Amino acid sequence: MAQTGQPLGLQKAYELARQNYPLIKQSDLIKQSKDITVDNLDKGFLPQFSIMGQATYQSAVSGVEIPIPGISIATVNKDQYKFLADINQLIYDGGVIKDQKRVQELNAETEQQKLEVELYKLKERINQLFLGVLFLDEQRKQVDLIRTDLNAGLKKVEAQVNNGVAFKSNLNVLKAEILKADQRLIELNATRKGLIDVLGLFINQSLPENIQLEKPLVETAVINNEIQRPELKLFSIQEKLIGGQIKLIDSKNKPRAGFFLQGGYGKPGLNFLKNEFAFFYTTGLRLNWNFGGLYTKQNEKNLVALNQKSLTVQKEVFLLNTGTQLKQQQSEIDKLQKLIATDQEIIDLRIKVKEAAKAQLENGVITANDYLREVNAEDQSRQSLITHEIQLLQAQINYQTISGKQ
Repeated sequence: MAQTGQPLGLQKAYELARQNYPLIKQSDLIKQSKDITVDNLDKGFLPQFSIMGQATYQSAVSGVEIPIPGISIATVNKDQYKFLADINQLIYDGGVIKDQKRVQELNAETEQQKLEVELYKLKERINQLFLGVLFLDEQRKQVDLIRTDLNAGLKKVEAQVNNGVAFKSNLNVLKAEILKADQRLIELNATRKGLIDVLGLFINQSLPENIQLEKPLVETAVINNEIQRPELKLFSIQEKLIGGQIKLIDSKNKPRAGFFLQGGYGKPGLNFLKNEFAFFYTTGLRLNWNFGGLYTKQNEKNLVALNQKSLTVQKEVFLLNTGTQLKQQQSEIDKLQKLIATDQEIIDLRIKVKEAAKAQLENGVITANDYLREVNAEDQSRQSLITHEIQLLQAQINYQTISGKQ
């Protein structure tokens, strides 16, 4: 943009500011964190393998002390050894893993939407910078108009001074005003450069001082009060998250079932009367139902319900505040539209008075001060129009931004 000299539009500024804002990097981190967590939860249905070994010495062992003719039963050694490998396969978990995955996904979605809310606030700052530059551009145009009028008067007074029909002081008055206009232009250019530099930082581009900003086209009539802010989507996701948390509480209090296989090598084996090393295994199904969670289940649900009520209050407060802001902006728009219509009528009248004063100055009927008074009066009326037009544009853009349509 800086190289081609293309004008910069407000929507393009939004897009570039969003792309280059450091907070946008958080989006990838949230996604990566969610993917890792969900992947770990998926592994909950994979076979769980563990190994264990032990060597023990007992003070006493079991033995058969009843004499049986012809049969000798050896006593088991007091030192015993065991090495076990255990495999557990979860078959049914009551839906815990499924609900945990859903909660994690909604958590990540919530964080992403919070990020969107923060990024949306960028528009307010870009609006201030963008409209500030547009206002200064209009001010610079007005300075050029004043200088044109002052130079026209200066030429007429110079001719009168050269012909001896006017005092040189009249000429100096106009020259001083031209210098003041030049000073005003210097101030406007410096302020504009500062705003352009800050805007360039936001969009990560080096913008030239003379870059042109496109004046946004906004609907002149605002009749739709529908709110489309990212905060509303955040509230919706948070409501889903609360629903997911309630389901998770229920699933955690359901039974769990699984298959297990345990194999080992030790002395003695499963036959504890056989005093020698042997391989052995045990397999079967295992059912586990922990009733301890039932004591706190209702309290956990009550806490989630309180969060739901708090979220509802936050949403109502947001809608009320946003609706109030929209009403204020609409009122401001209506007021400024009426003021602009009056401003134009005042300017038309001031132009006629100034043109008459210019003719009188040329004929020596009035002094340079009298002419300057009329030039300044027209300037003030134009300044009012410029201010009101930018204020109207700002109010219209603010309305769109507050409603979420910008």
